[in-house]
Amino acid sequence: MDLFVEAHAKPPKQIILDLDATDDPLHGHQEGRFFHGYYDCYCYLPLYVFCGRHLLAAKLRRANIDASAGAVEEVARIVTQIRHSWPRTRILLRGDSGFAREPLMAWCEANRVDFLFGLARNERLVGAIADELEAAKQDAAKTGRSARRFKEFRWSTRESWSRERRVVGKAEWTKGEANPRFVVTSLKRAEAGAQRLYETIYCARGEMENRIKECQLDLFADRTLGSSPRAGSRQQRCAPTSCGFGSPRWLMCCSARCVASGWRTRNLPMPPVAPSG
Repeated sequence: MDLFVEAHAKPPKQIILDLDATDDPLHGHQEGRFFHGYYDCYCYLPLYVFCGRHLLAAKLRRANIDASAGAVEEVARIVTQIRHSWPRTRILLRGDSGFAREPLMAWCEANRVDFLFGLARNERLVGAIADELEAAKQDAAKTGRSARRFKEFRWSTRESWSRERRVVGKAEWTKGEANPRFVVTSLKRAEAGAQRLYETIYCARGEMENRIKECQLDLFADRTLGSSPRAGSRQQRCAPTSCGFGSPRWLMCCSARCVASGWRTRNLPMPPVAPSG
């Protein structure tokens, strides 16, 4: 967190904190080993918090938990540190449907932190955009290409949520079938319309997922091919993921020491600071 703050010449007006939980596959009988049905393997389920190119948290967890487990505590710690240095910076929390949980959303609402999370679809949600799905289907039939419509509405679960919240539905018809998707947010319509909210703000989180997967594939190549930690190709693949000092390395692929720790593995250019917001 200190490196993250120091990497900015002045406090940004707003920042986006990306949360993600992904698999760290296990190939032995490690302590805390569990099989995860979604990833179809034995793995750990670490929690990551990024802000642009900066890794702010990496928490190792067992895989027999909810994706959001421990997220409130990690976010509260990070937000407290950020506001100590940047009291006026606006913070948006972004994550997939695994983080659309009442405790995390309620914490955000009580602490002036905005959120934008994916929302797992169900029959009630799909029913709410039935007309838009039919219109998208007709559009696709006329043009021969994928079509999508958007709709926003107030929505709540029957039991788990404490209040209604703004939900945006993407009614998409592609490859001959419906592909509905949903997000829930605290952002107001005046700040971001339905289409921009989904296509521009929410979908941008895919960049963080790609960085995590790149490093996982990188580590997998080392395990299976036995490549050297100092191999040039490996360094270049890891270069996009960096700490505040431009280290080409982080917790999931740390065979070579961190540049910021005084160990230099290769002369790599300092990456630019990610734009705020």
